[in-house]
Amino acid sequence: MKVIGYIRVSTDKQADKGVSLEAQEAKIRAMAAVQDLEVSEIIVDGGESAKSLSRPGMDRLLSIVDRGEVDCVIIAKLDRLTRSVKDLATLLERFQKRNVGLVSVSESLDTKSAAGRLVLNIMVSVSQWEREVIGERTRDAMRHKKLKGERIGAIPFGSRLAADGKHLEEDEREQAMLQRIRNLKAAGLSLRAIAAELNSQGFRTRKGTAWQHTFVAAMAA
Repeated sequence: MKVIGYIRVSTDKQADKGVSLEAQEAKIRAMAAVQDLEVSEIIVDGGESAKSLSRPGMDRLLSIVDRGEVDCVIIAKLDRLTRSVKDLATLLERFQKRNVGLVSVSESLDTKSAAGRLVLNIMVSVSQWEREVIGERTRDAMRHKKLKGERIGAIPFGSRLAADGKHLEEDEREQAMLQRIRNLKAAGLSLRAIAAELNSQGFRTRKGTAWQHTFVAAMAA
């Protein structure tokens, strides 16, 4: 039986969090040893996201699967392979077509059985649902803060942080500059001409730099 391992990290900063490439490889080889299997190759995707299947290592893995040159693929953890239910279904279909088993060490799953495939699909579906719920809660919380006039992320031009360090209030100087930009735009001046006019009058951006037409475009939007 030919066995291939697949490992992935999205950034180098994951080295000390239990999902480093070395840690994943060790788990894969340990699982293979338990099942009395020999790993012929470890395919690596370093610095690659799991948001899609478009990765160099994944491309190589799938080409090997499609050619029928592997019997089993071992991964350390499911999210090293994909975070998408749709992509998981695609992978399982291609694996099943070539009778290739997928083994996930952390989740103790083996798709060589129907039960293993069912459990795997349920787990990924629940995981995606949890991420979507968290996203909805985050968006709701941000909308609530915005309605209350609280700061959300970067402070927009024309505002400043209030004394309480939580709410925003108008910055008179920046508001006056915004109004001037709008007036110049209404008068028909181009973005570059507006930037030149502001600079000629000694106005500077919040960072103290000269105005550029790109800055003006953002302010006049």
